[in-house]
Amino acid sequence: MKEIIVAIDFSKGSLHALDYAIAFANHVKSNVMMVWVDGHVNQDSVFSTDTNEFRDEAVKNMDEIMRSRKGMMKNGKLSYKLRKGKVYQEMANQAKINNASLIIAGTHGVTGYEEFWIGSNAYKIVSYAPCPVVTVRYDFDMREEGITSIVLPIDSTLDTREKVPFTIGMAKAFGADIHILALYTTTLKAVHRKVDNHARQVQKAISDEGINHYLEGVHADNITNASIDYAIKVNADLIAIMTEQETNASNILLGPYAQQMVNHSPVPVLSIQPKEIYSISTR
Repeated sequence: MKEIIVAIDFSKGSLHALDYAIAFANHVKSNVMMVWVDGHVNQDSVFSTDTNEFRDEAVKNMDEIMRSRKGMMKNGKLSYKLRKGKVYQEMANQAKINNASLIIAGTHGVTGYEEFWIGSNAYKIVSYAPCPVVTVRYDFDMREEGITSIVLPIDSTLDTREKVPFTIGMAKAFGADIHILALYTTTLKAVHRKVDNHARQVQKAISDEGINHYLEGVHADNITNASIDYAIKVNADLIAIMTEQETNASNILLGPYAQQMVNHSPVPVLSIQPKEIYSISTR
């Protein structure tokens, strides 16, 4: 896997995301670059900040992080970059410059955002990123063995299958199982057949790669809740979604599916843009 970019704003949540990224990188033999964006002054940082010398303090904070975590990297190197501008744009720009395979950003859930830019920008980073993004909540810890189980929701849209190649690559890199979740959001038989057809195609692709997998279907009034509930049920380490997904009345009222997942899921969420197929491999 190529370089992993991590959004850093010096909050506890972003430092937790960094630790998650390092553990992730150690499994896929990747480098990690921390990116801080000068665009907002935070008042509750775990590091001291001086508004008159904010960028200098950021350098000191980054150097401190490097000293405390550099030894945690087993196969790659840890580095950092300071940028200035809009957070989500600069995160995307750095990912493009580095040809990064993945961005990792911390979240706090909709009811617990700290006053840091990562809280308000997590979904914007997901939406703007040129590569897949993993959002991880502050209270989720990766197992020592890494990612062992991935949930792959499948619906009736054509885009739903575009996340499959990257998810397969992720599963192969970690030796993880894939749980295919067929989501039925209507009683229409024609839609059911379409979902079943997609699920069978996905199952064949996964089977052809020799990955251990499971297939289950659920009727979902709300696909966000259904995806999260199933992930918790199977003790999953990751949920792989498209940033645009099938919608129904419940989801329209609550907001876009991907945004709900980023905000609500206690399980890390891998978000992939539609009409783009990414590949993942270890070096």
